[in-house]
Amino acid sequence: MALSTFVKISGITNLSDARYCAGMYVDLLGFSIEEESEKFITPTQFNEITGWVSGLEFVGEFLTYTGYQVQETLESYPSIKWIEHDRIEPLADLEGKGYGLIYRMDLEEVRHIELEVAEKLNESGIIFHAISSHEVLDQKDKQAIKLLSENCRVILGVGITAANVRGLIEDLNLYGISLVGGEEIKPGLKDFDELADILEALEVED
Repeated sequence: MALSTFVKISGITNLSDARYCAGMYVDLLGFSIEEESEKFITPTQFNEITGWVSGLEFVGEFLTYTGYQVQETLESYPSIKWIEHDRIEPLADLEGKGYGLIYRMDLEEVRHIELEVAEKLNESGIIFHAISSHEVLDQKDKQAIKLLSENCRVILGVGITAANVRGLIEDLNLYGISLVGGEEIKPGLKDFDELADILEALEVED
């Protein structure tokens, strides 16, 4: 089996999520490695989790660090090959360093981004990760995403359900989607219902 689109899972904190997602053939697992982050994962925790999975790549997720701080942090996470950041300046600093780059931004920003900027960042290979504080996409959101996706690669991290995921990917010309890892009820025990339903809706025969 395989998935019909590019999938990133954000905020991984436990082995259960990591192993399940690897078994479902997602593309990227994201880890919050900024110390101030609510879901911060230490190098030891990161190695304990990632040492049990294969066939996918890992993303270091940042919110405030400068490009220098990002590079300094990544020295303790050598297997990370992707960087996601809420600010564009650190990503620009890291361009050409051999990492895949993802710019995470709120839909409010997406609505106002200049398409020339999107095109330029796309030329740099940067993927846009669209998120939002509200859970339902309205028509303005969809219009903004569709316009952006005509000029660069967009992964959507909001408003996704098992029922609408395939339609959103097709209608909005998405490069892929992003889902969020959860918390373990207790070690080894997880409620995968929503995550599993969406990933299963994307399964295709090899």
